[in-house]
Amino acid sequence: MTKMLSRRYTKTESSDWLAQRLKKLDIRSYEEFANLVGLDRGTISRYFRHDRRPSIDVIAPLCEVLEVSPETLLIVLGALDKR
Repeated sequence: MTKMLSRRYTKTESSDWLAQRLKKLDIRSYEEFANLVGLDRGTISRYFRHDRRPSIDVIAPLCEVLEVSPETLLIVLGALDKR
């Protein structure tokens, strides 16, 4: 019986996903994104570099601006396995 290995987003994959998502949503800079979410740019950068996990109260604003589900966000941030 073969067990499937779980796989999570790498730091590079997370950063690439964010850049593509911002482009799709016509958000022109990380600064603009940070302002829309209500966080500083450094904090958001740490989330997508996997240096820090967002607290529960930050997940909703991130999801709202990125137009994704909490599950998708947590997968992209490397907190959950890819599907």
